[in-house]
Amino acid sequence: MRGLDIAIAGCGPCGLAAALLLHRAGHHVTLFERFDTPRPIGSGLMLQPTGMAVLFQLGLLEEARARGARVDRLFGKAGRRIVLDVHYAALRHREMFGIGIHRASLFAILHDAVLQAGITVHTGRTLTGSAPVGLKRALHFADGETSGPYDLVVDALGTRTALAPPTGRELAYGALWASLDWPQTAAFDPHALAQRYERASIMAGVLPIGTPPGATMPKAAFFWSLRADRLDDWRETGLAPWKAQVAKLWPDCMPLLDQIHDADQLTFARYAHRTLAAPAEPALIHIGDAWHSASPQLGQGANMALLDAWALAKGLAKKDSVDEGIRHAIELRRRHVLTYQWLTALFTPVYQSDSRLLPLIRDRVVGPLSKLWPATAIQAAMVSGLVGNPLPPLGLDGDWTVGMPLAEAA
Repeated sequence: MRGLDIAIAGCGPCGLAAALLLHRAGHHVTLFERFDTPRPIGSGLMLQPTGMAVLFQLGLLEEARARGARVDRLFGKAGRRIVLDVHYAALRHREMFGIGIHRASLFAILHDAVLQAGITVHTGRTLTGSAPVGLKRALHFADGETSGPYDLVVDALGTRTALAPPTGRELAYGALWASLDWPQTAAFDPHALAQRYERASIMAGVLPIGTPPGATMPKAAFFWSLRADRLDDWRETGLAPWKAQVAKLWPDCMPLLDQIHDADQLTFARYAHRTLAAPAEPALIHIGDAWHSASPQLGQGANMALLDAWALAKGLAKKDSVDEGIRHAIELRRRHVLTYQWLTALFTPVYQSDSRLLPLIRDRVVGPLSKLWPATAIQAAMVSGLVGNPLPPLGLDGDWTVGMPLAEAA
């Protein structure tokens, strides 16, 4: 099926990737973005092998590797105990790794490709809803306007989308994020995501994210877990006591803390756990965080969104009607989505909660056992997004790490 008139709501990685894939499949695509100038929000993220497989198909993987930082290991300590030690090398069937990358870098890669493809982008358009028009669907905007009907509307507006019914719950814990110069003299592995924990209520992390747009040197994404209801207290208390707390937990962070002079350098990210039971309506599909969102504990958000975009293009290519195509796309993704929603819900309280029992089990039992096979391979599969073997059903099971071509979406 080709030649559909498709509207995509949202210019995040999910919407941009969907626009590129659907445009290349022969559809007429229009993007709508609420900001006057499309821009990314946030600091660093992890590209996993699942998301990289889609970027490879788009011809954008090498650029992502050049702008980001290769990550071979995830490492975490609670006091002197090593409680997280995940190596991608445990996936022995092929060379695997992650990429730490600034959101601005991933956005720029995809956004530039969208502009080069000549895809129409309408900015400054805030959506309030949609409505079916026969077999098609129209969009409603905050200024009172209604669009002409589209054959398909793709909702990539994220967790707080106006195009889907409210569902799920806000998570108690969020995180403060900052992008800082990589500390050349500190004891950080430039190919590892490093974390430190105190119980489950305190977590700090440092992720290498390469050199984002406008920067002249590599950066680190620094994050600090914080309950959302304590954000105002954190701001009122000031930076000095907080810096002292971070330095006490993790002295190696001093070169990073020395770069923070204003609370506005830190952005607070709020998280929600939500899964739409019905991610499709007539001529409408919700993908990425608009369908499923969770805490970033397993680092799957952007990768799941890229897989959703690929599945949508594949579903429309395989079926003879729009609604059949989007149902097929959901079938291709549902099992993997639900698996990771469950896994993230299970593991998040171990690292971000007020529980005293869970971190005790983590530090004294799970941590030591996780160093043994087969736990090493299971952890690597979980972090890489490969639990449930999601790539073969999508035709993405070729070995992109050595440049072998993968299947076409069609």
